[in-house]
Amino acid sequence: MTALRDHLDRNLIGGKLVGSSSSSTFETVNPATEEVLGVAADGVPADMDTAIGAARRAFDENTTNWTTDAAFRARCLRQLRDAMQSHSDELRELTIAEVGAPRFLTTLAQLDSPVEDLGYAADLAESYDGWLIDLGAATPAGVPSHRWVLREPAGVVGAITPWNFPHQINLAKVGPALAAGCTVVLKPAPDTPWAAAALAHLAATETEIPTGVLNVVNSSDHSLGAMLAADPRVDLVSFTGSTATGRKVMASAAETLKRVFLELGGKSAFIILDDADVASAAALAAFTACTHAGQGCAITTRLVVPRHLHDEVVEATAATMAALGAGDPSDPGTICGPVISARQRDRIESYLRLAVEEGGTFATGGGRPPGRDRGFFIEPTLITGLDNGARVAQEEIFGPVLTVICHDGDDDAVRIANDSPYGLSGAVHSADPTRAWSVARRIRTGTMSINGGVWYGGDVPFGGYKASGIGREMGITGFEEYLETKAVATPPGPEFQPAQENA
Repeated sequence: MTALRDHLDRNLIGGKLVGSSSSSTFETVNPATEEVLGVAADGVPADMDTAIGAARRAFDENTTNWTTDAAFRARCLRQLRDAMQSHSDELRELTIAEVGAPRFLTTLAQLDSPVEDLGYAADLAESYDGWLIDLGAATPAGVPSHRWVLREPAGVVGAITPWNFPHQINLAKVGPALAAGCTVVLKPAPDTPWAAAALAHLAATETEIPTGVLNVVNSSDHSLGAMLAADPRVDLVSFTGSTATGRKVMASAAETLKRVFLELGGKSAFIILDDADVASAAALAAFTACTHAGQGCAITTRLVVPRHLHDEVVEATAATMAALGAGDPSDPGTICGPVISARQRDRIESYLRLAVEEGGTFATGGGRPPGRDRGFFIEPTLITGLDNGARVAQEEIFGPVLTVICHDGDDDAVRIANDSPYGLSGAVHSADPTRAWSVARRIRTGTMSINGGVWYGGDVPFGGYKASGIGREMGITGFEEYLETKAVATPPGPEFQPAQENA
């Protein structure tokens, strides 16, 4: 038991690390072993109400100049980054145990990369050049005037996050929102409460983040997230999760006309063109589908291949997936660990049964790995024999499952890729860069990879088209999601030169 692990049964509300007001807790479980790791505070509606009130007061009263002092906010964010980095060994083991994240992935998007990106958010708070824009003089309606555009923090942010990449998604919301001068109430997924509890503990004990600016409310009750969407004291809701839940969040937020950011589901296509290096493309498609047991909204889960190369691609892809297997996430060589819960494993298995019912066959995988009687494991699975209209080719499975679909040329590949309710990500492989770019531009998604290029980064806007969401997270675009725009007109003259806050 580490020092940090001993402090993860508390929520952060109004600047204090507290248990649930009902004194209740709930368990967090290791998905690789089914071992109960410990407990988290089980917040109740009264706790969420208190947290929202604390965030509202911290923003409105602004006694610490949080909303106007960008340098102070940047310092606090760097303190949080440094605190998380100083506890990186503990956080790494915690993440492997609670999330089932493969160890190698904690050096990337599961931990190290998003923590480092807090520094990017801090830099952006200080360097952003859009806080005050001078539009110059004009005479609208014959009145000499000077016009200005101000960007200001949006207010209280309700952040609702899932379990698959908890550090990355928690910090992708908290970092930019705090950098923009907002206050935040974070409601994490109950499957991975310790990731958020660690953030809460370090923010409270190792940073100068003022009282009420950051609140973290763990709870087994999903309705506490719904409170954030409905409460009129919350100005903006930032939600990552399923499309079905995103629709509910948006409908609830509409009652108070609050802004929403939604990063939702995906069913992204990995397109291999007929001039591509089949071996390398197939290996990458397999690796991507297996990473973190396929539990990523932007993972490419439809493998769209030239019809005449179908057998060659399937053989190469199946061989790689079988070699990767499903293993212990604490092992540095593991790519595909467990899925998060028995419920998620059962859901994936229901899709595997559906694939057979729809006429598909398994080139590899198709069930639980032999010899693993404990843990929520699914074999990396490659499905063949279906077209793009099959449910397993249209619906998000969220497991290590890849469906092969044949195409008859570039136009047909584009058609298949776009024949989806989602539009989050995608990939294309070709020996001809011009051809690859042409296909990539025609795919209706928020991110695309060409020949293995990696778009992920704190400075890159992430989000989707269609049912994959609204708005963008990360990058300058994501930072601006947490800002409001105000136009101001003054009489001309130097005496009306505004003081520039947040500079």
